[in-house]
Amino acid sequence: MMAESTTQTLTEAALAQLIVETLKLDQKPGEIDPEAQLYGEGVEGDGLGLDSIDMLEIALVVSQRYGVKLRAGEDSNVEIFRSLRSLNAYIQTHREP
Repeated sequence: MMAESTTQTLTEAALAQLIVETLKLDQKPGEIDPEAQLYGEGVEGDGLGLDSIDMLEIALVVSQRYGVKLRAGEDSNVEIFRSLRSLNAYIQTHREP
């Protein structure tokens, strides 16, 4: 992997902090690879290992913080929640000013 792909942007770092605080993860926000899978363990065991309840909590806090609506059962959720980077990109594109 290229170094750039594992470096968090400022908005990704803020989102990682929000996820860690919301879910009370033992991991430090800066340790989250922005390309690692959020849901489950990932292909190489490098994902965060979050489950469906965790994803609902993240969706709720994202809605509250950023004004972005995420609905359960949407086909696009698989891609939106694929990684910290994809979730952040969705938020930045759809957030309320």
